[in-house]
Amino acid sequence: MSRTIAVLGGTGPEGFGLALRWARAGETIIIGSRNAERAQDAAEKIKLKVGSHAQVSGDENSAACAAAGLVVLTIPFEGHASLLKQIKPAIRAGSIVVDTTVPLASSVGGRASRTLGVWQGSAAQETAELAPKGTSVVAAFQNLSADLLNGDGSVECDALVCSDDPDASKAVRLLATKIPGVRAIDGGKLENARILEQITALLIGLNIRHKGHSGIRITGLPAASYQP
Repeated sequence: MSRTIAVLGGTGPEGFGLALRWARAGETIIIGSRNAERAQDAAEKIKLKVGSHAQVSGDENSAACAAAGLVVLTIPFEGHASLLKQIKPAIRAGSIVVDTTVPLASSVGGRASRTLGVWQGSAAQETAELAPKGTSVVAAFQNLSADLLNGDGSVECDALVCSDDPDASKAVRLLATKIPGVRAIDGGKLENARILEQITALLIGLNIRHKGHSGIRITGLPAASYQP
């Protein structure tokens, strides 16, 4: 069943890129931001790229959550906990919350190629602790390059999807495959999100060193493993 997707932080590079790709695929998108006007401006930019038929709008974060069945967090780690506390009353029962957040040391003045220790184990596990009871939390999309998402070409990267809810994991894997070039793989339980976050820091280091837009590919699995 199709769900309206709220992309919180959708005015930033990662969130805008994901919203753009899904709008091109025909999904209904709401850009979320602290400022509704900024969110609406981002939605208009996507319409200019995709066409007036694009089903995309913008609103303040809590209002975007209240209107969506699937919420994607694309926010810096320093605002992670405070945003979750703010939007908690607005998250609808039975919603899926997808966390792309990476706790990079750069958020506290350190290096972007290192992650911070998170008491819960990962940013996604912090989300699971702070989200309303009954919410399905999924970790995904940390390893997709924002620069590539904002372009027109294929995004050659595997999206590892981790969750304790198999149905939510499958729904997000289906969503991942709507981005050209992306394969989606079941990455196991939500506790594995800490590994995804560390891989992101590694990729950032590679990109800085080699001036590229690196991603990951997982090889050697049965063909069915790459299907949602």
